[in-house]
Amino acid sequence: MKLSKEEQEMIEGKQGNAVKKSMEILTALGEIFGAEELVDVSSVQIAGVSYHNLGEAGLEFLEEMAKDGKTKVLTTLNPAGMDLENWKALGISPEFAKQQELVIEAFAKMGVITTCTCTPYFIGNTPHYGEHIAWAESSAVCYANSVLGLKTNREGGPSALASALTGKTPKFGLHLEENRQAKVLVELNAELKSVPDFGALGWAVGNKIGNKIPLITGVKKASIEELKSLCASIATYGGTAMFHMEGITPSKTTVPEEKLEIEEADLEEARKTLNDEIEIDLIAIGCPHCSLGEIQKIASLLEGKKVKKEMWICLARPIKKIADQMGYSKTIEGSGAKFACDTCMAVAPLKGRFKGLATDSAKACFYGRGKNSFKTKFMPLEELVKEATE
Repeated sequence: MKLSKEEQEMIEGKQGNAVKKSMEILTALGEIFGAEELVDVSSVQIAGVSYHNLGEAGLEFLEEMAKDGKTKVLTTLNPAGMDLENWKALGISPEFAKQQELVIEAFAKMGVITTCTCTPYFIGNTPHYGEHIAWAESSAVCYANSVLGLKTNREGGPSALASALTGKTPKFGLHLEENRQAKVLVELNAELKSVPDFGALGWAVGNKIGNKIPLITGVKKASIEELKSLCASIATYGGTAMFHMEGITPSKTTVPEEKLEIEEADLEEARKTLNDEIEIDLIAIGCPHCSLGEIQKIASLLEGKKVKKEMWICLARPIKKIADQMGYSKTIEGSGAKFACDTCMAVAPLKGRFKGLATDSAKACFYGRGKNSFKTKFMPLEELVKEATE
């Protein structure tokens, strides 16, 4: 790899140990994937934040990097394993809370903005179209590449942190225009009516094409919440970090020869697969984290009602503060539903506490089953509120 004078000084340790380690990580990645050079990034999103996933070894690594590491670009943080302020009310143990707080302290010491959300694009981490960034978290990566027209590979926690401390990333993969072209034409021959329908589309497409980039046609319109759902689902079940959608997403692509048709039967198969016969004891919304529009809608649906089951609304703390301002929080909390800021049902240590999860997120079904051994129900927001209150 060709390194500039500044980059050479970084790897020689002239900017400190954390920067040296970071450059070693980035150049090793670059050499593995055939990058000829590094490229400047304007934004970073770091995953690997929950102590549930990191463990003691991960915490030790972060504390070592925090001794002299400082972020060089705007850097935000993925969800933690708990609500950083209200963890007791959500049943988190003091032992776990103590370790999770140490993780957050290490990131804060490095200058990372500890917003703890998987939707950084809702809370101010919004680079300009076409910019190179280094984001981790599969749904955010897919949203950045597809919906925002940014350029990022699917980073891991250590490589994203390395980019934050250097302002660099190796130029390969989706940083190169030729690798951002669609490989499969996906013709949708069904109507999408809700957020879960977009999640079902992601399940159906992802399972059939794996990590290939699709060009999806036949979608007449899509809200940011629906696109968020699709990004999370297609990245989880297929592994792709990008899609094109005719008439909706901003980046240009050639039309591929390989073709796939998705019918209503494919969406129905997704719904059937994600629905178990269960007794629901946890209803959770916000995977990825809720938008302000979703919070507004939840508040209107819960107005004057009381929940009879455990109900979590997962979101970024800045969005919660706006909800407080607008009176949405008072309505939601007045119903007995609980906010879970900074965290979500996918990364919190919930195994053994609940058996049946109801959600509108195909991604939450995947992680609920895999990490927490939940049975799942997959349904629209209106039905979730009905399940919680009746």
